[in-house]
Amino acid sequence: MTSELMRVLIVDDSRIFRGVLEEALADFSDLKVVGSVWSGEKALEFAKQSLPDFVTLDIEMPGLGGLATLRALRALAADQKKTIGVLLVSSHTKRGAAVTIEGLQEGAFDFLTKPEGPNQQANLAALREQLATKLAAYRSSRGSRNAAPKVAAAVQVAASVPRKSRFSAVVIGASTGGPEALARLLPSLAPYCPVPMFLVQHLPPDFTGYFSTSLARRCGSAVVEAQDGMIAQPKHLYVAPGGRHLVLHSTNSRLVMKLSDTPPENGCRPAVDVLFRSAALACSGHVLGVVLTGMGNDGAKGCVVMKRAGAHVIIQDEATSVVWGMPGSTLAAGAADEVLPVDEIGSAILSHLGIRR
Repeated sequence: MTSELMRVLIVDDSRIFRGVLEEALADFSDLKVVGSVWSGEKALEFAKQSLPDFVTLDIEMPGLGGLATLRALRALAADQKKTIGVLLVSSHTKRGAAVTIEGLQEGAFDFLTKPEGPNQQANLAALREQLATKLAAYRSSRGSRNAAPKVAAAVQVAASVPRKSRFSAVVIGASTGGPEALARLLPSLAPYCPVPMFLVQHLPPDFTGYFSTSLARRCGSAVVEAQDGMIAQPKHLYVAPGGRHLVLHSTNSRLVMKLSDTPPENGCRPAVDVLFRSAALACSGHVLGVVLTGMGNDGAKGCVVMKRAGAHVIIQDEATSVVWGMPGSTLAAGAADEVLPVDEIGSAILSHLGIRR
């Protein structure tokens, strides 16, 4: 018995790019392009008649913009008690980066950037490669949600918390679905966290500055993009810049950030593993590690290193993860102490830090 084809709607105000997307999507035998429209208004008209499974959505359109269209599509799906995957199509512009970050925080599955090179065949190949990665992750997420619930065997958090915490830093890793998870997690955590926090979220170089600004606005606390040689301060969240690894060092009892251009790990730069390994050494194991939603296995090996040094590791559960690759691989490596829904992770961190709210 063959599975149903995934029904895809293309939304873009460029007729040429709609055609390019259709050509790229034609390579995937398990989906069918059921519509191609030029505006948010037309997308909603189509979705009200027949809700697609997946949408590629241009975020910079005249009329009803990409964000408003995203919100309306998700509301339609919720009303029908269905799920819809929305893949944002972003340009390499400041406006495109900023709106993409907001869209990811509001629940878009992921994003791809429009190839803009002079060679059209190379652009098409790059687009196909991006689509293959994103669609594979989305299929995986749909499969895990349709499967029977899994019970994760992780150590439960201790009921009693010492008055003085032994942890001197919090390190967080995330990828696909991370911006939305962090938008839920950090507002209840960042303003009250007494130790510095460090974050690797897989994003391109042009996006992490806007991401940091957006998190600062949502959290009402200090969130900055990490810089080389910066000394970590309590009650601050430092975001690894896109395209560079974030490495922690201990100098004169202070945590100092270094940025590295060493090769990618797990196909990523910044890589969660790089941050986690350095944190284990710089903090002498006195670190809280957090692995959030994301495809792949970045962070799992780093968590093993941190655990051996004495760290405590919390991972996001499968039910609230968009893709359970990174948390799941950490659990499989035997490096998770707690498996929690995203909305419970903040209070667990504060409890381990001796903060009761």
